[in-house]
Amino acid sequence: MSMGKRSYYLFIYSLLILLFSATLVAGDCTCDHEEITKDQNSDTLKYKLGAIFIILVASALGVCLPIIGKSFPSLHPESNSFFRVKTFAAGVILSTGFIHVLPDAFESLTSPCLKENPWGKFPFTGLAAMVGALGSLMIDAFATGHNRRVHFGKATVAAGVDEEISGDHAGHVLEMGIVVHSVIIGISLGTSESLDTIKPLMAALCFHQFFEGVGLGGCIVQAAFKSASTLCMALFFSLTTPVGIAIGIGISNVYDESSPTALIVQGLLDAVAAGILIYMALVDLLAQDFMNPKMQTNTRLFFGANLTLLLGAGFMAVLAIWA
Repeated sequence: MSMGKRSYYLFIYSLLILLFSATLVAGDCTCDHEEITKDQNSDTLKYKLGAIFIILVASALGVCLPIIGKSFPSLHPESNSFFRVKTFAAGVILSTGFIHVLPDAFESLTSPCLKENPWGKFPFTGLAAMVGALGSLMIDAFATGHNRRVHFGKATVAAGVDEEISGDHAGHVLEMGIVVHSVIIGISLGTSESLDTIKPLMAALCFHQFFEGVGLGGCIVQAAFKSASTLCMALFFSLTTPVGIAIGIGISNVYDESSPTALIVQGLLDAVAAGILIYMALVDLLAQDFMNPKMQTNTRLFFGANLTLLLGAGFMAVLAIWA
């Protein structure tokens, strides 16, 4: 089986796991929650349906920008502008993992609705995040090594081909991390019944889905995927959050976000996703770009990339005030 087919089946398998997990989050709640009126349900449903379309467009624009941009000199993968845009996107992804996803995981797994034993006696959030990061490293290294052995045997891999292989698996692992947290956060929006929560969450999702798409699209371009694989990955990314919102709307009548099962499932998945995103942002996006000879020999580009990295991380961090 080719690496492209293996990756495709891995994506489908990951999505099926997430869909199955969504069915586990209903349960008896031991914490009080507010009653929601029919009028409130009607208003929130309109915003949720609008969010599906808006976030779909933002995601598609983000992931397609680097793919289409390679036809334009200013946005070509080797241009200085592309480096700056990609580091901005990496900053957004890094901030998403540290500031948005990981704190949500801590909140879920330290909830008073969970039993003190074992959830209060061990930092499961940190453990799950570490597993996500180490698992990403192992998958990345194994898949890259396997591909080299299959295609090149023990021969030395040329520098350009080596970079292409790394970009290939960077794109696959990054998309896995994005899929996990995008579906989970989509479910959170779809099940929410508060307009005060839904409105800022929509804005934050549009922002980070766009720039996560830019980061993923950059990996796709650098890996030089075939057209079919590129289309598949772009569609998969664009649909994950809207699918999560649709799932959330579908299970909102039976979903109880304060139930122990919901808190455990969502908390663990959020923590693993945070570990994947942090690993990918630092290792497969930022490390590759900042260690690139082109950036290290161009002082203006180097400081510009540092600035856009801080701006991306900062803007995404500030959004945590509202969502």
